[in-house]
Amino acid sequence: MDVRSENSSVQVVRWAKLPGQVIQRTRLQVWFIRICSSILIWTCLVQLVAVGELWHPKLFTRFLNGFETFPTPPPAPPPLPPPRNYISNGFLKVSCNGGLNQMRAAICDMVTVARLLNLTLVVPELDKTSFWADPSDFEDIFDVGHFIESLRDEVRIVKRLPKRFSRKYGFQPLEMPPVSWSSEKYYLEQILPLFSKHKVIHFNRTDTRLANNGLPQDLQKLRCRVNFHALKFTPSIEALGNKLVQILQEQGPFMALHLRYEMDMLAFSGCTHGCTIEEAEELKRLRYAFPWWREKEIVSEERRSQGLCPLTPEEATLILQALGFEQNTQIYIASGEIYGSEKRLEMLRATFPRIVKKETLLDREELRQFQNHSSQMAALDFMVSVASNIYVPSYDGNMAKLVEGHRRYFGFKKTVRLNRRRLVELIDLHQNGTISWNEFSNAVKSSHEERMGQPNHRVMIAEKPKEEDYFYANPEECFCEMTNSSLELKKP
Repeated sequence: MDVRSENSSVQVVRWAKLPGQVIQRTRLQVWFIRICSSILIWTCLVQLVAVGELWHPKLFTRFLNGFETFPTPPPAPPPLPPPRNYISNGFLKVSCNGGLNQMRAAICDMVTVARLLNLTLVVPELDKTSFWADPSDFEDIFDVGHFIESLRDEVRIVKRLPKRFSRKYGFQPLEMPPVSWSSEKYYLEQILPLFSKHKVIHFNRTDTRLANNGLPQDLQKLRCRVNFHALKFTPSIEALGNKLVQILQEQGPFMALHLRYEMDMLAFSGCTHGCTIEEAEELKRLRYAFPWWREKEIVSEERRSQGLCPLTPEEATLILQALGFEQNTQIYIASGEIYGSEKRLEMLRATFPRIVKKETLLDREELRQFQNHSSQMAALDFMVSVASNIYVPSYDGNMAKLVEGHRRYFGFKKTVRLNRRRLVELIDLHQNGTISWNEFSNAVKSSHEERMGQPNHRVMIAEKPKEEDYFYANPEECFCEMTNSSLELKKP
């Protein structure tokens, strides 16, 4: 035995006395440490996965697949403003009428009216009885939760009336259409007193029921806030609309041509230029079938000469050529079914071969959920039109006006506002040989130099609101701060 200290010797002796017990105790300690370590490691792993899923659903999956550079997590959404505290004067129920964009503008107006009168707004009902017969509800098109929460610092919005105010319990609200193009004074003096007697008022028509001009700045800005921020499309519409935009952008810059040559527009306006006799009769019968389309006997050529008809696909082709767009321009057709089908697009396709539509860019299965829902299909076209490099509407209907307003709000993107009255005159002069192609092209270009979406003031016409510029096409009150420093608003 080696010579060691006394204590060491004693220790060796003690260990030597109980060899079986020492070995057993050592094995137990090792197994105990292994078990505790395993439990600790698995606990940490489970916690890591849980935290990773909360932070980023694919974080741990990527970790398992190899080390990658993780993307920066998206910033948290800004906190919601506190709800506005006010005593409600009653409930405002509204039924919107018309197509998607007419209803969109109406919703903005009705939120503003509810704010002005300190009312509680019921989520608007959408039109299901118009020409399109779209069964979509508000929540099928717009993100209803975002709509309610994002405006809670301005107006209280509920999904439905309290039970005590339902027809099931015998309650009858006051039904009425407010007067068109009404001022703040009308609503304060004529509508607000009615709520002292009727706790619920149902506006059964809502199109253009608020004036374009003369309202306080805070109300005008609220209309913009609803339009540009509160009215978000549903996640499914947003996702498919963004996919369309991405597909188009991958192929380069693109134009959105809003070709409003559709059956409902032609029947309503009485415009039959370029149609056969049989088609003109079909459109007339359709016009008589809808009693709320007031004008029945319409002279098409008079309408066209006044600039009140949408351009035909053939006329639109000539104008795009005259404006100098090249043959390889990528053009997205933003419209429903063209009247006369693909045959009416032959000249346009021959001149601009890169013509695409949502039906050609997306799989049939992707569009299936939107079939027979015209407003949801229009929402896709709306998104693409707002995102396009150039927007050219062949008619200044509600969609054209609201898209124009969005494009102004998001940076005055190029929008060609066609002067149809001047254009049909030039087209006729060129086609009858009075002016050459060069004269025609130069005249078209010169007449649209100031109609490309540049900043300018709205045209106001006292006592003629239908003839003045539409608020939603040029909501200048909402971007005046942006234009003061870098852009100069031009007077028309």
